Formats: sequence, structure tokens, C-alpha cells
Amino acid sequence: MPERKRVAVLADSDTRWKWGANTARRLVPDHQLTGFLLRGRATPTARQLGEVGVPADRLAEVTCTEFLAEIEREPYDVVVLALVGGAVQAVLHGARALWPAPARRPVLVTGYVGVVYEKLADGLLLRHGADLVLANSRHDAERFRAVYDGVGADAGAVTETALPFLGGTPYEPAGSRTRTVVFAVQPSVPDDRADRAYLLERAARHARLHPDREVLVKLRSKPGEHTTHLEEQPYQRLAQRLPGGLPANCRLVHGNMGEVLDGTDLLVTVSSTAALESLHRGIPTAVLTDLGIREALGNHHFLGSGCLASWDQLDSGLLPEGDPVWLAAHGVRATGTGRGPHGGAAAAAAPGNAAHATAAPGTAAEADPYALARAKVAGLLTAARLPSPAPYYTLTTAPGYLPGILARHRLAPDGTPLPGAVRSGAGESRLRRRLRAHLREAARGAYRHGVQRVAPVIRRLGEL
Repeated sequence: MPERKRVAVLADSDTRWKWGANTARRLVPDHQLTGFLLRGRATPTARQLGEVGVPADRLAEVTCTEFLAEIEREPYDVVVLALVGGAVQAVLHGARALWPAPARRPVLVTGYVGVVYEKLADGLLLRHGADLVLANSRHDAERFRAVYDGVGADAGAVTETALPFLGGTPYEPAGSRTRTVVFAVQPSVPDDRADRAYLLERAARHARLHPDREVLVKLRSKPGEHTTHLEEQPYQRLAQRLPGGLPANCRLVHGNMGEVLDGTDLLVTVSSTAALESLHRGIPTAVLTDLGIREALGNHHFLGSGCLASWDQLDSGLLPEGDPVWLAAHGVRATGTGRGPHGGAAAAAAPGNAAHATAAPGTAAEADPYALARAKVAGLLTAARLPSPAPYYTLTTAPGYLPGILARHRLAPDGTPLPGAVRSGAGESRLRRRLRAHLREAARGAYRHGVQRVAPVIRRLGEL
């Protein structure tokens, strides 16, 4: 019986853990998963991890330098970096320092947790140097390669896949029997209090206009918790201040998004990745235009999708339908509608070499969007030695940018740990470890309180 591959996932938030752990499952189906949570402001709580629903065989909280020491000490086969761009770059340079010449080292994989609508060039160049840079769709893969080609960097690592958590039971159209409307909120889109209060009020108004419907406001976190982005104005607090309160058929909910979608007849959002999960199942999905179609909101990503709509239109009974061509280009199969890319509407894949290969519509690769990535990983695992990671950013290409990124993760400009960055823990008592953990949690609590309570007050005072 073949030995199970050892896979490590390093994540810095609950949503990135969801992406990283599910990606590991897709890339290496038979594996032993060790999870690492990068210590920082967004380190997920046990409740958040439980809601994601992807357990690890072992889970630990680490710093960047501690993680590098771990992958040097332990023989991991694959390492998935589910992190912001700067943290990915730090790990890549740390790995380059560990393996400066071809060696037996883990396959390094990274990518994006969802819709990529901002900081495209910055985020991609910070991820360059991984063995695989996963793109969630043909559209993203083409954009990623264009960025790398534009600076003369090797684009061979870009690999077309799909969001690893797309799935679930295909939707059976409810038609006029629409019963459950889910408003999937986001921590920072929009970030203005008045805009967020407006969206919540419109959800409540929709519930009043349709007393036969249940309107669920799907929350990402509880007050005091952080996710990928900061949430200065939690909807829980806005609901407490809503004139007249929420009607009986409108309520705030938490929970796993996949389970929430099981009972959804209409998904409403500004630009959440939940829209792609919903579209994949064939659920009517509305991307709101009430606050405009703007890059800052991310809803411009859905231009051409057929999903752009306002609360007024939804109040009048509109149930948007995703455009098959757009869905195919953006890695969504629309399994529940019968109108997806298998119907022949999708454009043919562009020709290219193996490194730039994309799945042609109707092929087995399309049915399994991770087939190409899995084959690449398998090929790298059979190699006796892998070359040293070669990020685009070096002290030659970015001497005024790279050192600051590495210093934030306690790494020197050459990728080696700064003095004192790695704690040995030898001889440290259990009481001292517990005390340090409590102090860290207290510091996080103070930070979160400052973000969600103090910062908004200071901002309002500054506007007087």
C-alpha cells in the first residue's frame, strides 16, 4: 500500500484555511494533513475553524520563522501557502535560503481564496516563485500569465483550476415558490457604515415586502473575531440600531456557507465569493448594484455575468440567471441549471504549451478542474531534486520593497531568520507557554476592540 503523502497548509485566516485545506484535498487526495495558522491579527478562532468544517490531523499556531524551521525539520511532500501576498513572499524567500541549490524539498503551492478584483499585479508578483500558482478560472489564468509575461518572469507555474470548495447539491428551480433569500455579507465591502446600514435595511424591507419568504443575513464572523479583512462595522451591531428592528422573517445567521446554500432559493451579495458557489449550483444569484458598479466594491468583476441587479429589481420578483459564457470563463459549471458550459456556449480553450494548458470545454479536464494541477504535483514529487525557489522579487529587482516585506516576518534580506526570531522552547515550562498564549489572546482582543470600537469613533470625530 503506497505511503500517504505529507501535506502542510499554512493559513492566516478562516477563509484562507478553507481554501488551503480544500486545495490540499484536491491536489493530493490521499494525504496526511498538518495545519498551521500564521500568528497575526486574523488568526481564526476554534469556532471559525469549526464553521469551515475542514479538520486537520494536527493543527498548530506558528510564526513565519517557526514554520520555516518546521518544513526544514519535517519531510513534507507538499506545502500549500494560503496567505496574503507578503506572507507568501516571505515563506518563498525563507525556503530559498533553506534550499539555495537543487534539493529534495516540498512542492510549494499558492493561489487566491476567491475573486481577484484588486492589487492584481502586486499580489501576483508576491506569489511568484512557488512551484504552482493556482488560478481559479480560465479568465484568471490568462490575467496571471499576462502579468508575469509583462515583467519577463516565468509564467509556467500558473495553473488553471477552480475554487476547491465548489460543489454541493444542484439547485432545483423554485420559480414562484422562492422561499429563502440569503444576503451574504462581507467584512469590508462596503466599508462605510451608512452603506452597510442601507444594505441591511433593504434586506429587512425585502422581508417585509415578501412575508412568505425568509431572509437570512449570512454573517462571516462574530464581534471580536476577524476574517481575511477587517470588519469595523459588524452587521450584528447595525441590526441593533435598525429603526423598527428586523422583521420576524429576517434574521442573522452563521454557519457553513455550503450548508446555508442547501436551502437557498436566491443568493444576494455585493461581490462575495459565495456568488460563485451559488452560481455553481445553479441558484439564482444577484450581485448588487445599489451602491454602484465600482472597483472598490469588487462587483465590477461580475460584468457580463447576468447577475447584476438592485434590491428594487429583486423586490419586484427578479431572479437573475448566470450567463453561460461568463460562467465557463470564470470556472463555474452551473451544475443545477442545465445552461452551463457543457451546453456548447463556452469559448474554446486557447492553444499553448503544456505549462500554459487550459481545459477544453466538454473534456475530462473540465469535469475535473484539478486534473492538470494534480498531474503537475505528481510529476514534481517524482523528481529526485527540485530547483531552489526563484521569486521574481530579489534584492536586484526590488531592493526598496523586498527587505521591508521580509522584515515584517522576522527575516533578513537574504531570507534567513533575524536573531531571536525562532524560539527553541527548550526548557520552557507549561505555565510560561500558557501565560504567553493568554497574553497573545489579550493583545488580539485589544487590537480587535480598537478596530471595531475605537477606530470608528476617531474617524467620525475627524470628520466633524
